[in-house]
Amino acid sequence: MTAFRDIMDFVGTAIDAAGVFVIVSGALFAAVQFLRGKKGEAENPYRLFRQNMGRAILLGLEFLVAGDIIRTVVVAPTFDNVVVLGLIVLIRTFLSFSLQLEVEGHLPWQRAAGSKNPPE
Repeated sequence: MTAFRDIMDFVGTAIDAAGVFVIVSGALFAAVQFLRGKKGEAENPYRLFRQNMGRAILLGLEFLVAGDIIRTVVVAPTFDNVVVLGLIVLIRTFLSFSLQLEVEGHLPWQRAAGSKNPPE
């Protein structure tokens, strides 16, 4: 059983590392796109930079939450750890909703402006 927990701890840490990699590489990508942007384009370069950064952070947060869940539930499932995990997930969910609103202009359950209702 100890070997399984060690493997799951490694898997959780690897998923966390993937989340950090996604955030860092997304930030670098957004910075490169911003610096290469041409003046006079229809899209505001700063807005595009913020959207790309937000998308990278959103995706990275998903990985980080998954890593926390694996390590808390499998490796150390104490009541205190589960409470801490709940708070972390709550904070990251709030951040995700805030970033979603910033990037897309609407919350995940709302339709984008201008989208049509599905046929009935």
